[in-house]
Amino acid sequence: MALIKEVRGFKPEIAEDCFLAENATVIGDVVIGEGSSVWFNAVLRGDVNSIRIGRHVNIQDGAVLHTLYQKSVVEIGDYVSVGHNATIHGAAIRDYALIGMGATVLDGAVVGEGAIVAANALVLSNTQVPAGTIWAGVPAKQVKEVSPEQAKEINQKIAHNYAMYASWYK
Repeated sequence: MALIKEVRGFKPEIAEDCFLAENATVIGDVVIGEGSSVWFNAVLRGDVNSIRIGRHVNIQDGAVLHTLYQKSVVEIGDYVSVGHNATIHGAAIRDYALIGMGATVLDGAVVGEGAIVAANALVLSNTQVPAGTIWAGVPAKQVKEVSPEQAKEINQKIAHNYAMYASWYK
């Protein structure tokens, strides 16, 4: 069973139909919406500030979500995929966005609806990633545009696939 821990009077709120891997860790001021999944070795550490995760989000293996004390929060919209070993620290990720494997998104950054942050990219603090764009590199820069329909289709497909994968474990 996943480690779900209350801290500082905050107990995680997790929708009943979520999948949490046995060694996922969810701590403190965390809210996870329906149909979402938190995979093996992922850590959602809402000990110093809040983490809000929408519906049908998948937080893949080894991902880490954290914040700055009294300064930043994590806000993740619906149908978002956070890739293996990605780090989101005090950033906002809008609906249908995709954060690639090993990518890092830092405090105050906003990843727009349907945007894609490529694998191993580093989105610096306070960066605004516009909707429907693809960002890559260290530091990340815009490399391409993708139509909102294409981005939504790609990211929704991944989110639906992860819902199917989660069903295998229930």
